[in-house]
Amino acid sequence: MIITDLEHAHEQIAPTPSFEKALAFLRRNDLATLPDGNIEIDGKRVFAMVQSYETFASDAPFKFEAHRAYIDIQYIVAGAESIGWTPTECIAFNTPYDSTNDIHFGVAPTESMMTVSLQQGQLAVFYPSDGHAPRHSFGAVMPVKKIVVKVAV
Repeated sequence: MIITDLEHAHEQIAPTPSFEKALAFLRRNDLATLPDGNIEIDGKRVFAMVQSYETFASDAPFKFEAHRAYIDIQYIVAGAESIGWTPTECIAFNTPYDSTNDIHFGVAPTESMMTVSLQQGQLAVFYPSDGHAPRHSFGAVMPVKKIVVKVAV
């Protein structure tokens, strides 16, 4: 897992062609006006998912997800949220792996997890070894606009 802001991401994320395309997309000036949905960046190798939602209440349970085929770059365009993190080997998966959507879900013991709070302009990079539970509030429930760029492993 990497936590940084967009301005410093190039210092921490490997400069592969796919990551360079993902970061170039996140540097666009029109992110706040993009409608929700998927946007192709480099075919199935790199694409963006634009999402708008309200964060969960601070007492909501953490539902962890993990991916095998893609790395997530989760970038906050507007608002703020907390994301739970735990190594995938600590997750008790309660859904089978869905290879079509590259996702499976589960729960993790609280002693194995930590939370990270992201605000506008900040991002987190989650690799297949990083279980994550996004969309949680820190403080008050609030609207969030987020872009998740998926980078093929």
